[in-house]
Amino acid sequence: MSFRGRSIHIVAYAVILAISTFYMAFVNQSAYAAQITNRSLTLLAGATDGGSKAGGVVNHLFSFTLPGGSNVGSIQFLYCTTASGTCTTPTGLVTTAATLANETGATGFTLNNTTNGAPYLTRAAASVGANLAVTYQLNTVTNPTTVNQAFFVRIATFSSIDTTGASTDTGTVTASTATQIVLTGVMPESLIFCTGATIGVNAGGIPDCTTATPGAVSFNQLFSPTDTATATSQMSASTNSTFGYAITVNGPTLTSGAITIPAMTTAALGTRGTSQFGMNLKANTTLTSTVAVGSEVAPLPNGVDLKGQAAAGYNTVDNFKYVSGSNIANSDNGGAGPTNAQIFTSSYIVNVAGSQLAGTYTTTLTYICTPTF
Repeated sequence: MSFRGRSIHIVAYAVILAISTFYMAFVNQSAYAAQITNRSLTLLAGATDGGSKAGGVVNHLFSFTLPGGSNVGSIQFLYCTTASGTCTTPTGLVTTAATLANETGATGFTLNNTTNGAPYLTRAAASVGANLAVTYQLNTVTNPTTVNQAFFVRIATFSSIDTTGASTDTGTVTASTATQIVLTGVMPESLIFCTGATIGVNAGGIPDCTTATPGAVSFNQLFSPTDTATATSQMSASTNSTFGYAITVNGPTLTSGAITIPAMTTAALGTRGTSQFGMNLKANTTLTSTVAVGSEVAPLPNGVDLKGQAAAGYNTVDNFKYVSGSNIANSDNGGAGPTNAQIFTSSYIVNVAGSQLAGTYTTTLTYICTPTF
C-alpha cells in the first residue's frame, strides 16, 4: 500500500509539472504580444484603376503605430475574408506582383511576395522605439474581384526575418471593394455667338451673351464736314470647332432714301470733309483730337485657348474699311481651332462732305459667325 501511495504521489507531481511547463511555455510565447494601434488601410488608385475597384490593380497603403519594446525583423500582411479565425484568401486577390513603393518609420525592409495573400516585409531584426508611427505602401496589388466586398488584413510583427515563430505585435485592418460610378456626359458641337450695343462679362471675367444689350446704335454726334462721327457695337464668339470660326459683316452702307454715304472699300485713314463710312475692330487713338473710339479684342488672343483676332483690312489702328460680306475676324491666332469667348468691339466712323444732303442715315448690319467642325 505504501508503494502504491508513493506511485500516486509521483504521478500527481508529474502531472502538475507538465501543466506548469505548458503554462510557462504559453506565457513565454505571448508575453510580448501587444496591440498595433492607429491602424488603417487606404486603397489608392493604380496606373489605370480606382483604388476600390473590384479586380483593379491598385496600391495598398498601410498606416499604423507599433507599440515598440521589441525587435522587428518581419511584418506580415495576411489578407483574409474574416477578421479572425481560419484565414481564407479573398477571391481574385493577387499580391504576388506587389512591390514595396514607400516606407516610413521603421525602414530598411524588402518585400517578400512569394505567397499569395500573405506578403511580408523583411530586414535584419532591429529594435523599434515606443509608439512608432509607420507606413508601408504595396503597389500593384490586385483587389478581390467581388464587388462591394469587405476584406481584412491581419498585420503581425515578428522578431524573425521570415514571420516564423510567435508574433510580437498584432492588429487588423479592413477595406472594401466598391461599385464604380460611371458618369457620362456629351459635349456637342458648340458655337456661342452674340451681338449687341454692349456685352458684359460674368463674375469670372468671361464674356456673357446673356448681358448683350439691344443693337440699336446711334452715332455720338451729328454728321459734320469738320468732325468725325463715331459709334461702336460689340460681339462675342466661342467655339469648340476643330478649325475655328470666321465672322463676316453684311449689309448696305448708310442711306437716307436714295442718298448714300459711300463705303470705304480699301483700308485707309478717315478724311474729314470727304463722305465715307468705314469700320475696324481696333482701339483707335488718333482719330480725332478729342475722341478715341473702340477697344482691342478682350481678352487678348494668346494662341492657345484664346484665338480670336481681327482679320486683314480691319486690324490696323485708325484705318477703316467697309465691304459687305467681307471677313472681319477669325479664330486663327496660333492656328485655327477651338477658342474660349472673347469680345470684339466694332468701331464705326462717318465723315461727310459739305455737300452731303441732309437726312437720317441708317443701315442694318448682320454679323455671321461660321464655325468649321
